Amino acid sequence: MAAPESLAAARGRYRLGRRLASDLGLAFTYLSLVAACVVLFLPMLWAITGSLKSSGVLYSYPPQIFPREWQWVNYLEVFRIVPFLLFARNSVIITVTALTGQVLISALVAYGFARFRFRGRNVLFVLLLSTMMLPQQVILIPQYLLYAQLRWIDTYLPLIVPFWFGHAFSVFLLRQFFMTVPRDFDDAARIDGANPWIVFWRILMPLIQPALIAVGILGFRSHWNSFIDPLIYLNSTSKYTLLLGLSYIKSNYLVDSGGDPHENWLMAASIMVTIPTILMFFVLQRHIVRGVVLSGLKQ
Repeated sequence: MAAPESLAAARGRYRLGRRLASDLGLAFTYLSLVAACVVLFLPMLWAITGSLKSSGVLYSYPPQIFPREWQWVNYLEVFRIVPFLLFARNSVIITVTALTGQVLISALVAYGFARFRFRGRNVLFVLLLSTMMLPQQVILIPQYLLYAQLRWIDTYLPLIVPFWFGHAFSVFLLRQFFMTVPRDFDDAARIDGANPWIVFWRILMPLIQPALIAVGILGFRSHWNSFIDPLIYLNSTSKYTLLLGLSYIKSNYLVDSGGDPHENWLMAASIMVTIPTILMFFVLQRHIVRGVVLSGLKQ
């Protein structure tokens, strides 16, 4: 009887050791993730607390993580020194208009690549994807010369019109999602007399909603945080976006006439510019993951 009992005890110790090792590994994983989150959140924490500090405190030594006096008035000062609401309105106009074209036209182009068979389809799709490999700096000068000939400089057209002709990454993402939808839906709709447009708009578009949301969120972040293109094409201060408004604050109001630094104003403006993107991500993060992950699958 001793042998079976010792064998059972050894098995129990083995299982206990495996469970302990698994728990320790899981605990180490969570601790590593928490530590990484803390490190990544530190710049955001510094910006939030810096936006509530008094003038000049941000450069004090030793540094103060939290302000001794919370200066909520810094956020009101941003609206006083610059037309912040005007910049926000300009950003909203550009983002909403460009994003609408990006989502709709990219979905239509992706539908054509995924559902129709025509000569040269694969070649055209490869050419479309190759545009993503070109650095922005390569096409910047040709684009500027083109828009200058069209007299689009200092207008919103260079920031909006190109996206109404499709967006390469959005087309790729939506095409992959279209290919996960069985063609049986198309065939059933055609039997009922639906034409390709009805199949696209009423059958497939509701089915690819996760991918559309993912494209919309990624596109919103790109348009909302765009800086280089507005900097090049917009000259009038009244047409500035929020990112250009931050640069305007840095150039004109970071130091006042008395020589006092006001980096707290810049921090406050930066936090207000970031809030819409953060809120959208937290509200719709499940759709982002689902849309991107499922777009890589193919049936």
